[in-house]
Amino acid sequence: MTEMIHLNDTALVAQSPFELRVNLGGDVGELDVRRALATGEMGFLHSFTTGSSVDGPGVRVVAWTTGCQFRCQYCHNPDTWNMTNGIPVTLERATNELRKYRHGLRVMSGGFTLSGGEPLMQDRFAVKLLAAAHKMGIHTALDTNGSLGDRLSDAELENIDLVLLDIKGWNPERHFKLTGAQIAPVLDFARRLSAQKKPVWVRFVLVPGLTDVPEDISFIAKFAAGLGNVERVDVLPFHQMGRFKWKDLKLSYPLDVVQPPSRRLVESVCHQFRAEGLTTY
Repeated sequence: MTEMIHLNDTALVAQSPFELRVNLGGDVGELDVRRALATGEMGFLHSFTTGSSVDGPGVRVVAWTTGCQFRCQYCHNPDTWNMTNGIPVTLERATNELRKYRHGLRVMSGGFTLSGGEPLMQDRFAVKLLAAAHKMGIHTALDTNGSLGDRLSDAELENIDLVLLDIKGWNPERHFKLTGAQIAPVLDFARRLSAQKKPVWVRFVLVPGLTDVPEDISFIAKFAAGLGNVERVDVLPFHQMGRFKWKDLKLSYPLDVVQPPSRRLVESVCHQFRAEGLTTY
């Protein structure tokens, strides 16, 4: 994998995941990309960020992968859609970066979260990095849209302490319009996690005029409550912090004029989840 050598000094740690990063792995040959995906010995990362308090319990280090098969209209990191926009990183380098924080994460009751993009686009790398973190005694979380959950074996799920599962909608047509992908595999993965009693935090992005359909929210709430392993639901208000990326990448942004939801709307949606006995944040 000689093509990645000149990128080894690219900084992994970013001030925030909202940094625009493109074509950092563009020189990696197609054969090396395929080998990396097959073996997991190399991955493509947008960045590491530290000090997160919203991506799992405690204070956390988050690694943001590149590559995603969804095309969510509200995505705030469209630069993570393309895998080779990310930094090509060996598993060893990523593990060593994480090792720097292991003692502090324990002290702060935190851990490591692998997010994206969609981490399971690089499932072998994800599995090995999460296993390495787990071996260090670090609490592990996977933030995923769930649609590629069948790439993980039951044994591989053992190294994941918590799944942050993004359920973006309910109605199949509206979900496809929102994401360009089917909802069924997401729900299948949720049911599998339930059967294994794997702790889950459901994440739901609230976008006025797009995901605020009361009927859909009611169905999601009933589904989540029925799983029996959902510890909380994070209702995430839509924001425009990633709008500049769409413009810089010359992408047509469908939500350019959409405003964040009002406090009243957020509270109303939270109430729908609470009505089913779920804890919301």
